[in-house]
Amino acid sequence: MKKYFLTPLLLFVMMSLSIMAQKKDSRPNPFFQKYNTPFEVPPFDKIKPVDFLPAIKEGIKQQQAEIRKITSNPAAPTFVNTIVALEFSGDLLKRTRIVLDNLCSANITPELQAIQKEVSPLVSKQDDDISLNADLFKKVKAVFEKKAQFKLNIEQSKLLENTYRGFVRGGANLSVEKQNRLREVNQKISLLTIQFGENILNENKKFELVLDKKEDLAGLPQSIIDVAAEAAKAKGYENKWLFTLSKTSMIPFIQNAQRRDLREKIYKGYLNKGNNGDSNDNNGIVSQIVSLRVEKGNLFGFKSYADYILEETMAGKPENVYKLLMQLYTPSLATAKKEAAELQEMIKKEGNNFKLESWDWWNYSEKVD
Repeated sequence: MKKYFLTPLLLFVMMSLSIMAQKKDSRPNPFFQKYNTPFEVPPFDKIKPVDFLPAIKEGIKQQQAEIRKITSNPAAPTFVNTIVALEFSGDLLKRTRIVLDNLCSANITPELQAIQKEVSPLVSKQDDDISLNADLFKKVKAVFEKKAQFKLNIEQSKLLENTYRGFVRGGANLSVEKQNRLREVNQKISLLTIQFGENILNENKKFELVLDKKEDLAGLPQSIIDVAAEAAKAKGYENKWLFTLSKTSMIPFIQNAQRRDLREKIYKGYLNKGNNGDSNDNNGIVSQIVSLRVEKGNLFGFKSYADYILEETMAGKPENVYKLLMQLYTPSLATAKKEAAELQEMIKKEGNNFKLESWDWWNYSEKVD
């Protein structure tokens, strides 16, 4: 009898939870409506993490429909019905991706990390589905080859050129076999890049320089000490001071702290992020990304990824980049050596005999008149 009694009871509970969830999710998704803000700035105060995935999925769906409309248009390809139509496609997807990317860059959270991981393969596939759409590229190419007859202005000509080159550099002219591999490479690079950033974030969160002696704070401005005390209190460290790898915490500490060993500790903590041989180590990820980028460059006939990337830049090729860098490096190195000698002399005048290290540089530079 209990078996039959529990079935309707469970059904009732599930229905109740479903109704509660619907009420909870009744808030409109900000991405699905026009931003009612000055200059149409995204309403960050209304956007929640739960809004991103539905908006991106719907944005992909809408853009796919817009692409199909372009490719199925029986009229001859023109600048307006092909290039302009493509340029304005995917508005919802673009708006949502911009907000997500910027939030993840400025203030990423574990919840946003999880969303980013789920979204990454979806948008990578969408990008490739457009770049490798043979019917779409055929129309873009037709407009590009007949651009003279459209009498385009400078801006329109630039848009047409960028669109065509985007398809070519996206793999439109590659063989089907290479296109399939390109899809795999792009998706792997996307996921590895996200993992790289996640590991760095984890390293930032993990490092803590907790001080419990006032003498360890020597040289620090009172404002920095107060912030460190608040940070420690927020983490449950009573009557202590917490310094992290956040630049607003780390830089003032390196610039002002008299304790050289503590400056070294926080500096090396920052320098070695992702390079500690633990679960957050990025060495293997970097190796994979580099290898995949080389392969991507090779797929397009370039000897390196740098050659592939620089083809459409002012530099043109790696040799020119190195030439420019050396023009900057040589005089910069001479200046740095001169400054190092001055700082070393300052260390000596203070009665110290240690060699100037990178964690000393900012500290002693602050003392220069």
